[in-house]
Amino acid sequence: MLKTLHIENIAVIERADVEFNHGLSVLTGETGAGKSVMIDALNAVLGSRTSRELVRSGAEKAAVTAVFDARGALDWCRDNDIDAEEDEIILQRRITADGRSSGRVNGVPVSQSQLRELGNLLLDIHGQNDGRQLLDERRHRDYLDRYGVDEKLLAAYAAAYASYRDLLRQAESFRMDEEEKARREESLRHRIEELEKAELRPGEETELSERRDLLRNAEKLTEGLDAAFAALYDIPDSAVSLCGDAEEAVRRASAWSSDLKETVQLIRDARLSLEDAAERLREKRASLDFSPEEYDRLEERLALLRRLERRYSAADGDALIALLEESRQAMEELSYAGDRLRKLEREAAEAEKKARAAAQALSLGRQAAGERLEAQVERELRELNMPSVRFRVFVEPRAGRTMDASGADEVRFLMSANIGEALGPISRIASGGELSRIMLALKNVFAEKDGVDALIFDEIDTGVSGVAAQRVAEKLAKLAKNKQVLCVTHLPQIAAMAEFQYLVEKRERDGRTYTSIRLLDRAGRRREIARINGGEDISPTMLSGAEEMLQNADAFRAALK
Repeated sequence: MLKTLHIENIAVIERADVEFNHGLSVLTGETGAGKSVMIDALNAVLGSRTSRELVRSGAEKAAVTAVFDARGALDWCRDNDIDAEEDEIILQRRITADGRSSGRVNGVPVSQSQLRELGNLLLDIHGQNDGRQLLDERRHRDYLDRYGVDEKLLAAYAAAYASYRDLLRQAESFRMDEEEKARREESLRHRIEELEKAELRPGEETELSERRDLLRNAEKLTEGLDAAFAALYDIPDSAVSLCGDAEEAVRRASAWSSDLKETVQLIRDARLSLEDAAERLREKRASLDFSPEEYDRLEERLALLRRLERRYSAADGDALIALLEESRQAMEELSYAGDRLRKLEREAAEAEKKARAAAQALSLGRQAAGERLEAQVERELRELNMPSVRFRVFVEPRAGRTMDASGADEVRFLMSANIGEALGPISRIASGGELSRIMLALKNVFAEKDGVDALIFDEIDTGVSGVAAQRVAEKLAKLAKNKQVLCVTHLPQIAAMAEFQYLVEKRERDGRTYTSIRLLDRAGRRREIARINGGEDISPTMLSGAEEMLQNADAFRAALK
């Protein structure tokens, strides 16, 4: 339930703090006093779109904070990594003067869509737009499904239809005319022949590039190798020769100093290492035996590889090898495309049978739910002083037996308000007052299924008066037995039926308009109900009549417990 609401700089409300209670509460006040502003503020904190026009003129920003009982949203908080105690959850929305907004839940920043998702779990605001949605026949199927269709039937159909559509998509990918097939085969055949003729090898391009770079610098490399080999081995005073002389000299000297033997070994190891290095240089020099023709062959091969890479948008030679394998596989699939297509078409036909069977089961489930909905709505409407109303839920096959993700049904809510009148769309059959009661009846029925503990009704009393107004008040009181209900109203019958009544007042001060919201005591309620009944000139008789209405309402509510 909604526990408290804090509003700052929203339209004509500079600042307001309101505490709410269980049961039925009403907001009353003069037309234009700002009752709708509070609904706008609640919509904002529940994630609806906002604009700069919502911010009070002259203010830099606006803010709305709503505190709810958290029991209906604990799972959502856990899923979104938000800490929440069982007793309350705090929603906040700030709107700047340039139209930007931000939201928080228990101090954690959230997106507008997250705020809206959470708001849908906490509070259901029934306003003029909701009435239009209930009248929109395109939405009737969704309302019926949420009301009473077995979720297993919905899930079974969704799975069957998804499988059918997937097989259709696969079959479509194999379906082509003979001319297109011939073009595809020719393209693949040419590609395969060209790539196979190239005799590609993994890593070949890297090897060729390295060899070409080697040959390109062969002269400088040869000069360096020859000079190094000569210095080490191939001149009279080479490093190996001088090292050998040093070894012999130290060996002779060791005859007179035995501690030089270790030095002799060190010089010998150095000489052997130099001889090994010279041998490696000799072998490397021998491997550089090449001709200009080899260099030309390397350049031609690399040019071929790069031409193929450009033609087929391949990164390197290895990518060309992968493309060749893909082309061979595509050619094989193409040769068997007819067989594969026929197999997929058989599977799709079988999947369609299963989907239609699931759709038929879903239709029967909708028809059964429709019958229950008819009875419940008619019972609700009789309690709202519409005894002759007929409400029907038509579940009919869609034209052409077509299926979509929702099934194969068209669902429409039709009604007849009076005996002898034909059934027709609600929007054309019902008068303004009848429409308000129908909306209340439907909302009351659907509210039992949505799991939301708090409801707000805005403009539910449009076109209603007299006995009908009393029945609407009684219906709201019954609904408030199990849910928190807040109603914006201009009807004394509904105002009197409430357990709590808030007065929305507008005053002018220093050239600015200010709106306040306060909870009325018994005397304040008598005076406000008398004003609603008879205007500003309130007489003792009017106050007495208001008290009588309050007492009657108290008795009615007491009888409900």
